[in-house]
Amino acid sequence: MASLLPGLSDVAGEYDAILCDVWGVVHNGREAFGDACIALRKFRETRGPVILITNAPVPKHRVTGLFPQLGVPMDCFDDCVASGDATRNELARLAPGPVYPIGLGGDEAVYAGLGLELTDDPARAKVVCCTSLRDFPNGTPEPYRDEMKRLVGHGLPMICANPDVQFRRGDRLIWSAGALARIYEEEGGQVVYPGKPDAPIYELAFERAAEIRGSAVSKARTLAIGDGPSTDVLGANRQGMDALFIGSGIHGHAMQMGEAFEVWARELLAGEGVSARYAMPLLAW
Repeated sequence: MASLLPGLSDVAGEYDAILCDVWGVVHNGREAFGDACIALRKFRETRGPVILITNAPVPKHRVTGLFPQLGVPMDCFDDCVASGDATRNELARLAPGPVYPIGLGGDEAVYAGLGLELTDDPARAKVVCCTSLRDFPNGTPEPYRDEMKRLVGHGLPMICANPDVQFRRGDRLIWSAGALARIYEEEGGQVVYPGKPDAPIYELAFERAAEIRGSAVSKARTLAIGDGPSTDVLGANRQGMDALFIGSGIHGHAMQMGEAFEVWARELLAGEGVSARYAMPLLAW
């Protein structure tokens, strides 16, 4: 059962590393959360590495490249691991493809340098790779159902580069690739998820944490921080890590404040079938 955590400093001594979500915890797509950035900086200065772990469907340099304009200081983390990085590992095994891509033009960085052929012909493709909805930020998933049916009919597996169903951008909820992956599975298709909550992205994160720390990092002494019950918290549960749930992210529109927050967080997590050791409205030291 999640208990209210006044500040990260109260439990920092129990952990040697942090794996922290980005969107919804560190920033909201428009601006940084200053207190969260301070908390992560203080942890890495006093305890150990902070690895940002995000379901963004692009390589990590695309994620951190946005930080200066959002006001996220580069000294509040040691490294970043993105679902796009884990997706590239999956795609590299399939080169030269062809790959049937679904996503934005700006998502093409996930394919760069892998020697992959892209095709819009499902009869030629070996795999579907979904990075996002094509009509960002206003698109909805249901109009894609007929296309998903056709692709499933060709027997193609899908790599979902961003397992998030939705994410918060400012005060809006935006549909993400995970929503199309759900439809794909509903229509009988097979989906591979390189990002949270599945193992590939965590393997990359723990590799980087060990390199930075100079020795292996125990999962039992690693704290996972995130706002997504079905991604961040479920991933932590599967990996055997303690989780700190941040209420103001994807579920911020429904978050209860004051004394009601702890009850709200517990009920929300229980409804998702996951558990977090701690909960906070916003990450702070």
